[in-house]
Amino acid sequence: MDGKECPQTAFAIGGKRRSYRRMPVPWKQHIVSDPEILHGKPRLKGTRIPVGLVLGYLAAGKTSADILTEFPDLTSEQIAACLDYAWELAEFEAVI
Repeated sequence: MDGKECPQTAFAIGGKRRSYRRMPVPWKQHIVSDPEILHGKPRLKGTRIPVGLVLGYLAAGKTSADILTEFPDLTSEQIAACLDYAWELAEFEAVI
């Protein structure tokens, strides 16, 4: 790392307070898009698992461990890459 502290974020899901420390993940190494596969939806490289599916599981309150049980070929780094991808999209500034 470059010596900078990763910001810690707190949030509540289902009445439970959780926090996480944003860890930089090279999402571009894990997420690809090809118009010939899944109609171009972003997916995890080497799979047909769309990023949106993983994010949906997380939004529903599933943990990384739950997702890894459901999809044993995935890695925790791939799940973190999905979150980092979503974070970067949310930080995108559109000029209107």
